[in-house]
Formats: sequence, C-alpha cells, structure tokens
Amino acid sequence: MNFADEDSDDELPPGWEERVTVDGTVYYANHLTKNTQWTHPRTGRKKKVAGSLPFGWERVVSSDGKVVYVNHQDESTTYIDPRLAFAIEEKENVTDFRQRFDASSTALQVLLGRDLSGKVAIVTGANTGIGYETARSLAKHGCTVIFACRNVVAAEEAIEVIRSQERLNIADNCHALHLDLASLASVSNFVNVIKSRYQQIHMLILNAGVFGLPYSKTIDNLETTFQVNHLSHFYLTLMLESLLVSGSRVVVVSSESHRFTNLTTDNIDPLKLSPDTRKHYSDLWAYNNSKLCNVLFARQLALQLQERGISVFSCHPGNMVYSNLSKSWWLYRILFALARPFTKSLQQAAACSVYCATALELAGVTGVYFNNCCPCEESKEARNDELAKKLWNISIDMVGQVLGSSDLEKFLLPSGTP
Repeated sequence: MNFADEDSDDELPPGWEERVTVDGTVYYANHLTKNTQWTHPRTGRKKKVAGSLPFGWERVVSSDGKVVYVNHQDESTTYIDPRLAFAIEEKENVTDFRQRFDASSTALQVLLGRDLSGKVAIVTGANTGIGYETARSLAKHGCTVIFACRNVVAAEEAIEVIRSQERLNIADNCHALHLDLASLASVSNFVNVIKSRYQQIHMLILNAGVFGLPYSKTIDNLETTFQVNHLSHFYLTLMLESLLVSGSRVVVVSSESHRFTNLTTDNIDPLKLSPDTRKHYSDLWAYNNSKLCNVLFARQLALQLQERGISVFSCHPGNMVYSNLSKSWWLYRILFALARPFTKSLQQAAACSVYCATALELAGVTGVYFNNCCPCEESKEARNDELAKKLWNISIDMVGQVLGSSDLEKFLLPSGTP
C-alpha cells in the first residue's frame, strides 16, 4: 500500500476555510480573494464526507434561520458541520491511504463520526474482552450487532451492561444468539437462525478464540484449539457467504503468533491440524498453527470473494492484550497479569478489527493483513497460496466427515486453482 503525505500537509493556509456541500463534497473558500475551489490549496487533493451526519447528530434550523448542529450524546451544539472532522481524501489508487491510527488508537476513535445505522454485524465471542469492545463500539455508532456466543446468558448480561452505561438506547441494537464453536452442528443451527432473521450481513468479525488449552477434543472429536479458532469459523463463513453483499467485510482476528508454526505444504494434513492423541501435542504449537490457518483462510477467501466486491482482512489485535484469552492456564494468567501495565487496553485491542470492518479508505481493498491499523506483510508461509489452497480443501473434507455430508462441497477448489 502507498501512504499519503503527513497530516501537517493538510493544514490550510491563512485566510482559507474548509466547507462542505449538502451532498458531502468538501470545498475551500478563500476569504482574501472571495474565491472557492474544490481542491485543497496545499495538497491539491479532493475530499468527501459521508452524506449523513455522524450518529447521534441532528441538523436544526433555528427560528432566526441559522443552522445549528446538535450532538444528542452530550447535547452540545455547533455551527460547524460535524462531517468536516471526518473528511476522507479521494484516492487516485484503491490501495492509497493515509495511516490515521496506530497502537494507541481505540475502537471508538476509529469510529468517531461514523453512522453505521442500517448495517448488520456478527461478532463471535462478543460477550467479553476484545469481542465485547468491538461489538459495543459498533453498536454505539448505530450498527445492529449479533453477539454470537457460547454462553448466551453472559452475552445478555454484557448487553445489559451496555444498556446501563450508554446515554443512547444502543443496547436495542444488540442481540445475543447461541453459537458454540466446539460444535459444527451449533454453527449450522446459528446460520439457520441468522438466515431466517436477516437478509444481509455487512460485517462478519471472527473474533472468538481459545489459547493455552491442554489437549482436549470437541464433541465433533476434533482437537479443540484447531476447531474453535479455525475450522468452525471457516464453516460459519462459507455457510453465511450468500448473505454477504458488495461492500461487506470479513475480518479474521489472527495473531503475530502465526509467524511461529510448523505447518508446511509437505506436512499439512488432518492429523497435523487436529491430532487424535496427546502424543507430541503442544498447546503453543496448536495455537500458533491455528493462527496461521486464520491468515491462510483469509487470503484464500479474499480471492474467492473479490469479484463480488466483498473485502476480507486478517489482523493482529496487539501484543499481550490482557483479556480472558489467558484464562486456560495459571502460568499464562500470571504472565499476562505481570505484563498488564505495558499492554494495550481492550478498547485499543479492538481498534484494528473495527478499522478493518469499517474504514472508508479500505473500500475496494482486500486480502491484506493488518497490525496496529497498519498493513503488514504476513509470514512467508502465510503468503503461500499452495498451502492456503490445501488448508481450504482439507477444512472442507473435515467438516464433511463430521457432518456426514457437507454443504461446502461446492466450495472445493479444483486442481490448479490459484
């Protein structure tokens, strides 16, 4: 990707004012010459804003004919169109964008000024941790959010917390649905409910995951870390594929741990992915391999969906984020507790996935891995298209073996497919 100039270049010269038309086109007025123009006087670039006001804002005409903008979240008022704060440069190339956020940014900062009304998002593991902050932030900006969680009671309690804390009734946008990623049958049931209630999904954020689990198997007789972190999310996404529309985004939450794995094109097979015995099992290798699977899946999915205008991203939420992910083993809990003062907050950790799911400058971009809201190069193995294709077909076969027959056979990649 190409980066734009520094933000300082965006400062207006003395005597200039930035304005916006009703339809969202930014223009510039020179008070010295009394002239206007469409391009920025310093950069020569054009800008645009969303046609609608930010979520929670209202345009009011006073009795004396003056236009006032009211922010109903804190009842503040201004005469300046709030959309100007969130103007985006028109890009010459789809991959050009200015890096606006970094490791210290929060999900709410990423969404500042956005109105997501009418959008529908699914966030797996939304009842706690990064998933909760992701879901809450989206809902706070008008998005309808499905909390896809194994523990529905905990999800409903999380929604009640949102209801008690937020000024606007954003909790009405939140809905808890049961999804147990340790069961492919549960995934199928969840998909059926979603299809009966929604016609479109605009954001699918695959956030849920486990870490540091001792060797165990799911009800489907598959190793737990592999199924929860990869296989069930893989199945979920392909089953919901028909509800994704042009402009929809799939965000696969991975990890920098994907760089430290032992999967290759020569050894990838069902037993390597999901060992059937405790012998040679390592919880760390299992986790790292599942995170590589996340990036490989996102890479291949981006290729499959790009012609439909659907974007797919994988991302790393942050190093040593203190969340419930470390709850599985006491040693990890101690390490995370000691590192907590030096780590990201959950709001900061949610920023990257929220950025991938909503950033206007990523329209038309797909197949990119992000870290700290910045595009990064994946590991060598994660860029291996042959490995991605093998994982894809192995995953379909494994789902089919569990369910007896699979609705995913139509997604099998023939030999020679890129």
